[in-house]
Amino acid sequence: MPSVPFFLKALRLPLLAMLATATLAGCGFQLRGTSPVPASLQPLAVDCPDSLPGRFCQSVRDQLRLGGIDLQDASSADYVLRLRSYQQDRRASAITAQAAAAEYILRHQVTMELLTADRIPLIAATDLTTSETYRYDETNVLAKQREEEELRQQLGDRLAQQVLFRLAPMSQERIDAAIAEYETSQKQADAP
Repeated sequence: MPSVPFFLKALRLPLLAMLATATLAGCGFQLRGTSPVPASLQPLAVDCPDSLPGRFCQSVRDQLRLGGIDLQDASSADYVLRLRSYQQDRRASAITAQAAAAEYILRHQVTMELLTADRIPLIAATDLTTSETYRYDETNVLAKQREEEELRQQLGDRLAQQVLFRLAPMSQERIDAAIAEYETSQKQADAP
């Protein structure tokens, strides 16, 4: 077997690392805790009323901050992320022979929309949903209640991530195009 030159041996590890990085980036991999939200959405306000779970609202804000997004109040922000209609649902999905619930589905849903400071819609009201199934055991009720609470928190965090991923494609070009399309449609609606 021919000998491999030293400089090729020295480049092997960095080349493999670059190849792995390119592969992961190409498949959409992203480090946990990083924000896919583009800088073009700054400054951004998060309108999350008290009727929504505080943990969910905080999770959205924290993930935006981790991604370097400048959060402001609605009076000074260029864009407003509105979150509404948070719903939690729990349904039996499997029944035992004794007609008791053996499995439950937890489902969380929130409505989001993105507006400019002038209330021009960039993302129309959109429902986001996430769900999880877990087994229920009547002989271990306290542990299953804790498991359900943990799952509820995870579902809220997943919804927060979905909100951020919906914001990800909002480059400056898309924002400008959405504003132009809205203004054109308003002119056509006002025309006699």
